[in-house]
Amino acid sequence: MATIDLGRSIPPDDPSLPRSERYRAAEHYRDRDHEFDSVKMGVWLFLATEILLFSGMFVGYGLLRMLHPEAFINGSHYLDVGWGLLNTVVLLFSSYTVACAVRAAQLGRIKSLKLNIIITLICGLAFLVIKFVFEYGPKFAQGKLPGKFFSYPNAHDPNEPLWWGIYWGATGIHATHVVVGIGLFIWLYWLSARGAFGPKHYTAVEGVGLYWHIVDIVWIFLFPLLYLIH
Repeated sequence: MATIDLGRSIPPDDPSLPRSERYRAAEHYRDRDHEFDSVKMGVWLFLATEILLFSGMFVGYGLLRMLHPEAFINGSHYLDVGWGLLNTVVLLFSSYTVACAVRAAQLGRIKSLKLNIIITLICGLAFLVIKFVFEYGPKFAQGKLPGKFFSYPNAHDPNEPLWWGIYWGATGIHATHVVVGIGLFIWLYWLSARGAFGPKHYTAVEGVGLYWHIVDIVWIFLFPLLYLIH
C-alpha cells in the first residue's frame, strides 16, 4: 500500500536517549521546528493582548491624572520609592536569570537551567513579599483603598480614591501576573527535573521566558508612573 510522505521528521524512539531528544511534536505539526515556531507565534499574540490590557490602564492613568492632578500628585507622595526601586532591581535581575535559563536549555545544560529557574522563582516570590508585606499591608491598614473603601483620614484631595483605584488596579493585576509566572516556573522546574528540555526541545522554556520579560517590562513602566512622577 502506497503512503504519502508529509515531510514529518520522526525522532528516534530509543529509551537510551534523553527525553527531550525523544520528544515528538503533536500530530497537527509537521515536526518539532514547526511546532516551536507555531507555539512561539501564539505566545507573541497572547502577549500582544497583555500589552493592550496594560495600555488601557496607562491611558486611564493619563486621563484621570489630567482631570485630577492634585489627587495624583498627593497619591504618588504616599508611595515609598525605596520599595518600588528594590522591586524593580529584583525583576530586572530575574529577566537576566530567565534569559540564562533559555540559553542553558538551548545548550543542554540542565543543571544551569534548573538553577536559573529556581533563582527566577525566588525573585518572583521576593517581589510579592515586598509588595504585600511592605506596601499593600500598611496601605490597607491605613485605609488607602480605592473608591468607597477609601477611609484614610489625612487625605488632602477628595479625588484621592481615584488615584488609589489606579494604583491597586494596575499593581494588583501585575502582581497576579507574577503569581501566574511563579506557577509556570514551578511547572518548568518539574519538567526540567525529568529531562524534558534540551537543545532539540525547549519550547516551554522559551514561551515562559517571553511571558516573564513582558511582566518585567510592564513594571518598568508602572514604577516611574506611580512612584516617580509627582
